[in-house]
Amino acid sequence: MTVRAKKHLGQHFLKDEAIAAKIADSLSFEGYRNVLEIGPGMGVLTKYLLKKDIIVWVVEIDSESIEYLKTHYLHLSDRIINADFLKMDLATYFKGDPLAIIGNFPYNISSQIVFKAIEYRDYIPEFSGMFQKEVAQRITAGPGSKIYGILSVLTQAFFEVEYLFTVPPNVFNPPPRVDSGVIKLVRKKNHTLPVDVPFFFRVVKTAFNQRRKTLRNSLKSFQISDKLKEDVIFALRPEQLSVDQFIKLTKSIAEDGIRDH
Repeated sequence: MTVRAKKHLGQHFLKDEAIAAKIADSLSFEGYRNVLEIGPGMGVLTKYLLKKDIIVWVVEIDSESIEYLKTHYLHLSDRIINADFLKMDLATYFKGDPLAIIGNFPYNISSQIVFKAIEYRDYIPEFSGMFQKEVAQRITAGPGSKIYGILSVLTQAFFEVEYLFTVPPNVFNPPPRVDSGVIKLVRKKNHTLPVDVPFFFRVVKTAFNQRRKTLRNSLKSFQISDKLKEDVIFALRPEQLSVDQFIKLTKSIAEDGIRDH
């Protein structure tokens, strides 16, 4: 029995055992017991996770994959979650226990998976997995890069990021049309920001929505005072700012006393 890859679910099943083992080894497994694999398919990565001294959970939306896993991984069957990861309340499901995330992520929801991990950052000390290479590079890009953007800043505000290795298309069934990249996120020791987080998100997103403009123009909707606009930072474009500078910028706008209308 094999599982048929479904295009609408963005499925590309990894068939290279060495790469699966390498991804499983990318987590440290320190400070937590629960590991949640997203989209296990036929379990090529799952089997290497099950060799670790951890509690492995898998979340899968594809009923055919669930049947396969229940047949081939009997001791896992009570930890197979038939659900949409993006709709799960991780804090409630895992009773507030820390949880690492791992997987060969469906390309069509991979960015949303990262945003979900950011949302549940208080519970997720580590995160590693496979993305479309372009997305992996975007998450790990630094200031000054053309691909540095919203995803880069919001992820790096809370996690240390590392691009681990590139994976060619031929190790998947069916092969995607692009290379893939495996990355690792480790939550920062101090992952609380000295600013209102939703407001920080709004500042970052508003700045990058018009990334070719200087902040003086892209952040007009915040009705910043003329005095604050004199700050040299407002002459820069968003991709020139580090995460720390975005945090300071958010603080300055908040202290300016005016929110956007």
